[in-house]
Amino acid sequence: MDRPSDVTSTGDAGSVPSAGPSRPNVVIVMPAYNAAKTLERTYADIPHDIVGRIILVDDVSKDETVEVARQLGLDVIIHQQNLGYGGNQKTCYEAALAQGADIVVMLHPDYQYDATRIPDLIAPIVSGEKHLMLGSRFLGDPIAGGMPKWKYVANRFLTIVENVAFGLRLSEYHTGLRAYSRRLLETIPYELNSNDFVFDQELIAQVVAAGMGRRIGEIGVPTRYFDEASSVGFKRSVVYGTSTLRVVARYLLHRVGVRRSPKLTARNPEPPRPAV
Repeated sequence: MDRPSDVTSTGDAGSVPSAGPSRPNVVIVMPAYNAAKTLERTYADIPHDIVGRIILVDDVSKDETVEVARQLGLDVIIHQQNLGYGGNQKTCYEAALAQGADIVVMLHPDYQYDATRIPDLIAPIVSGEKHLMLGSRFLGDPIAGGMPKWKYVANRFLTIVENVAFGLRLSEYHTGLRAYSRRLLETIPYELNSNDFVFDQELIAQVVAAGMGRRIGEIGVPTRYFDEASSVGFKRSVVYGTSTLRVVARYLLHRVGVRRSPKLTARNPEPPRPAV
């Protein structure tokens, strides 16, 4: 998969150790926009001994995000125009796969999510049990971490709707800490997804449509809300919530064959797992 023509790449991975022959190549990707104040703290919490590479994709930040990333020795990809949160992730995953990633961890660089949990996050993928792992705020107490109550209620509502539609029992779908197997990213057509925030929900719908829903897992991850951390406002959240419901409706129509969607058609579907 070719990298988009509107990005440039600078920097190296610094002293981050490469993956050995007996362990998977773990690549961390950070979709970044105005993360200069929190990037260094996020980076410091990453367990570097298990990581082969860290890639930051900057979406035309108006602060010193790129400069801080370069000082930390990250691989830096700079968009020449703002492509949105989903568009940023597309570049992240293309770059990680091009670097030979076996496992890709998507981590928001806003220091909301506890990066020290990454080893536990990827363990079920390393063992072959899971293809997608989510760091859930709702396996703990997100209110105690500072999550606004209106956001808590909205998240719970959308999660219930998605669980019913997808036939899953996840505690949260809307997290900024995720890990993917290479197999998963090569199976689903994520490049067809929205460039906006609903990209994450479209991706999960694709995973379920590809027959990989049972290969999704989650662990609890404490989160932090503070002034410097990025957070979507109320109006933007309403748009996001409406878009998420549209994703669910599109998935249901696709599943019953009323309206088939190219977005939900896997490139190489997961074969059924034998009964135990």
